[in-house]
Amino acid sequence: MDTLLILAIATIVIVLLFEYTNGFHDAANIIATVIASRAMTPVQAVLMVAFFEFLGPLLGGTAVANTIGKFVALDDLDRVMSLTIVLCGLVGAIAWNLITWWRGIPSSSSHALVGGLVGVVVVAAGANHVAWGFSELMHGYLTGVAKVIAALILSPIIGFWVGFALHKTMLLLLRGAHPSINRDLRHLQFVTSAGLAFSHGANDAQKSMGMLTLVLLLGGFIPTFEVPFWVMLACSMTITLGILSGGWQIVRTLGFAIYKIRPLHALDSQMASAGVILSSSLLGAPVSTTHVVASSIMGIGASERPKAVRWGKAREIVTTWLITIPGAALMSIGCHLVVRAFI
Repeated sequence: MDTLLILAIATIVIVLLFEYTNGFHDAANIIATVIASRAMTPVQAVLMVAFFEFLGPLLGGTAVANTIGKFVALDDLDRVMSLTIVLCGLVGAIAWNLITWWRGIPSSSSHALVGGLVGVVVVAAGANHVAWGFSELMHGYLTGVAKVIAALILSPIIGFWVGFALHKTMLLLLRGAHPSINRDLRHLQFVTSAGLAFSHGANDAQKSMGMLTLVLLLGGFIPTFEVPFWVMLACSMTITLGILSGGWQIVRTLGFAIYKIRPLHALDSQMASAGVILSSSLLGAPVSTTHVVASSIMGIGASERPKAVRWGKAREIVTTWLITIPGAALMSIGCHLVVRAFI
């Protein structure tokens, strides 16, 4: 077995490992509000979410995969070198996911992936191998890293204001309602959390689909960048396994540490988050479920009782968002330096 094939297999395994860590890291984003509002038990939530998470990558298209798979350009490099770079970028992203999961901090797997890849590509191949997209942006066209960053920055802002407006509207519609309405609101969360799980799978799993397709292209195993069905299925199964593993530390942060979640808050957060994430998937914009869910909870709290929002925890989360890209970049660069020392 030659070096290229061994490296390609190793990189594919690492892509799927990233998808697994993405699943258990982001599981909390989907089930946190369901559990906090007592609409489902943790076991019910995880099983239901896992089913719809599995369907998301298979039915959600490949627009996000195309965006992720094309913001670095490594096809002019030696195949072994290009795969090594991708491998180190993924290791950096995985390391950051594990650290933030261990600390119970809801950081972004998307930010980690972008930071890990861009960091190692700039150091190992040069900045000209990154499709920055800034010149195209000046002409009103979003592509490359500019599109990824724009989506990651704008999505939590949109999530905040959608959550704010939606909760205001729901409070108006339900004013004077009998407390027994909470039972119906809990039942409705079976639908909204399923929608959130589907939208998460349709967006987040596509990031690994894009990376896996990029590995196959760089290794010379496929002629053009087209996502094979088996790649969709593999990523769908892997992220579902990750979801089943759960991320309980982050559940406590999102479900209890930002704002006191009641059934209406949970329902509104799930609707707002699912709408923003699914719309982004259709536009091919990779977003962070962590960002969108957390910001929607903040928006809902701000629309009702701003002083009751635990803004200190919110600031901690935002700080983590800001350091994720450089943190993952440093880890991927460190991985590359270690690999170079042995090659």
